[in-house]
Amino acid sequence: MIKFFHFVFCVLFATTILSQKKFAQLDQELPTPNIYRTASGAPGHKYYQQKADYKMILEVDDKTQILKGDEQITYTNNSPDKLEYLWLQLDQNLFAKNSDTKLINVQKMQDFKSIRDLERQFFDYDGGYKVTSITSTSGNKMKFHINKTMLRIDLDKPLGSKSSISFNVKWWYNINDRSKVGGRSGYEYFPKEGNYIYTIAQFFPRMCVYNDVEGWQNKQFLGRGEFTLPFGDYDVKIIVPQDHVVAATGVLQNPSSVLTSEQRKLLNKAKSANKPIVIVGQKEAEKKEKTKSSKLKTWHFKAKNVRDFAFANSRKFIWDAQGVDVDGKNVMCMSFYPKEGNPLWERYSTKLVAHTVKTYSKYTVDYPYPVAISVHSNNIGMEYPMICFNGGRPEADGTYSKATKYGMWGVIIHEVGHNFFPMIINSDERQWTWMDEGLNTFVQYLTEQEWERGYPSRRGPAYKIADYMRGNKNFISPIMTNSESIHQFGNNAYGKPATALNILRETIMGRELFDFAFKTYCERWKFKHPSPADFFRSMEDASAVDLDWFWRGWFYTTDHVDISISDVKWFQLNTNNPFKEKAFNKKENDTKDVFIGDHRNQKSISETINEKDKNIDDFYVTHDIYKVETLDEIQYQRFLKRLNANQARLLNSTKQFYELTFDNIGGLVMPLIINCKFVDGTEETIRIPAEIWRKFENQVSRVFVFDKEVISFRLDPFLETADTDLDNNSWPRVSTPSRYQLFKQRKRKENPMQRDNRIKSMD
Repeated sequence: MIKFFHFVFCVLFATTILSQKKFAQLDQELPTPNIYRTASGAPGHKYYQQKADYKMILEVDDKTQILKGDEQITYTNNSPDKLEYLWLQLDQNLFAKNSDTKLINVQKMQDFKSIRDLERQFFDYDGGYKVTSITSTSGNKMKFHINKTMLRIDLDKPLGSKSSISFNVKWWYNINDRSKVGGRSGYEYFPKEGNYIYTIAQFFPRMCVYNDVEGWQNKQFLGRGEFTLPFGDYDVKIIVPQDHVVAATGVLQNPSSVLTSEQRKLLNKAKSANKPIVIVGQKEAEKKEKTKSSKLKTWHFKAKNVRDFAFANSRKFIWDAQGVDVDGKNVMCMSFYPKEGNPLWERYSTKLVAHTVKTYSKYTVDYPYPVAISVHSNNIGMEYPMICFNGGRPEADGTYSKATKYGMWGVIIHEVGHNFFPMIINSDERQWTWMDEGLNTFVQYLTEQEWERGYPSRRGPAYKIADYMRGNKNFISPIMTNSESIHQFGNNAYGKPATALNILRETIMGRELFDFAFKTYCERWKFKHPSPADFFRSMEDASAVDLDWFWRGWFYTTDHVDISISDVKWFQLNTNNPFKEKAFNKKENDTKDVFIGDHRNQKSISETINEKDKNIDDFYVTHDIYKVETLDEIQYQRFLKRLNANQARLLNSTKQFYELTFDNIGGLVMPLIINCKFVDGTEETIRIPAEIWRKFENQVSRVFVFDKEVISFRLDPFLETADTDLDNNSWPRVSTPSRYQLFKQRKRKENPMQRDNRIKSMD
């Protein structure tokens, strides 16, 4: 008997644990806290990170489109470990002829939708680094080995803790034509005038991150997983044609050598201007497009405590600037763009940069750098410290669609916002895309809403992710998936995490708690390398809200939200008052539905036996069960004497009791937000925390008490939980009609601005 009881207990205990898996703590999934990363989500007292400083001399050959580099790297080992070798990233080897990226993409013939797609398959491009030498500062050759997009330097003796090493790397490569090869950086060619815009990034051999989480982060670069980099100081000289304008990470060190006195005056004026000041105008840029100087000029930039360096150069660049104040510090917001970007770019770009810097500073950390730059290059959006490359080009006649305008606004806000994630709060992009793209997309949404009321943000609001989350699970990945293995990259790494944070802010935690916790995470990890666990733990630590169930459901599974109102029962209290209760029962009996047979028998049976024979009916037929008897009154009075005053008031009130049953169909537990509408036209919204599902994950019920009758219940009335099926959210059921389109609209050949101009010309 004892053994049997023990067996039953174990089974029941195991069943309880399994039934509570959605609310199980994340302890097993998260790394154990240690001296480097605490259980609170903050850096530990032994936290360390490496430093990589660079001195570079670069030359852009405008005739051959070759970039040459001579760099000196000083690497400081702040870890407690001795390092026997160093790992560097060779990202340009993505374009090498033997690149894995060209081999691992799954293809079908239907993927080739145009001759241009086919052309790319046969385009002969000699990409990748040509590393000509790696030497010590004394000139001795260093042993190195290249493994695809990674380079290992074998040290003669281990680099000890708190020690530094300097070495030189010389290299060159053919800059890629983005229209033919693709890529995050490269050049754009303008055939009519024979000019180029160069947007140059991930262009030099860069140190990998070495940290306490995984040692060397030397995962191969396959194109999607972006860049994990240590912080350092940069001293960079860029040699370009004399008539080129250069935009780069950092502060220009030799303005008197590369700018005219008038340009320097305008830059100084822009610091305190209330609108963008043009430094290089369109007429000047157009003149240089035609003259094309063959002489060379060197631009010199320095940047402190950044994780990367990028630049752009062209004789086509128009340049404007405006200073903005961020907590007493002047930040120069600037834009560089060709005439092809106008009128959109001269009207909006720098204003968007300034707005983004100020808004992100409010929600994350104060922008720490002296400049923030937006560079226009068609069909691209990519970010680097203090500089980003952005698309959004009008038609040749200067008109543009709303989609082009909002696309340009969104990409500038997003890419400038990347200064914060991951350029300052420096997460591992190669491993966890969502930590930079998702967090950035969330703050992008906040920034867009402060730019224009009712801004049609693509991502952020909960209802916009519902279609994705209800989709085929064979093509949906958990957010906690490595960058290279993600299905539906945009929805997974950008949209879903941004939506999750929005739901936390608006529904789970509330704005005040969320904003404080989010800013705490950002402050803790600025200029450091946070992991997912650091984010999860910081958000809970700073808010006192247990969010393990939320991280588990939204980040570790592909469950979706589909909660239904499956049943509603309406109750009223039995007052025991014979006059009220018998009248109620009689009314209910008189109005109840009649069986079809009984209804037809009223006509088909002319007379029953008991209607013919009066001796058939006895007491139970002739007695009026709805009549109040003396005994009923006596019993009622005795009942009243046993009640206290509060019980009597409650019994004689008109309280209405509704038992609602909710089914969790999609698997993702969420709070219950229920809108109740009453017979008198008023309504009330009730919010129940997600913990209602903690013991019963598939179905829960709840009793609601009101002073008046309810005519309808509506679940998720404000579209804040990403519920994927709204048709089962109502009682009584309300189906949402969908439009059936008989004929597809033809794609317009002209945008609304062009159409308007054409109509005006007809007047």
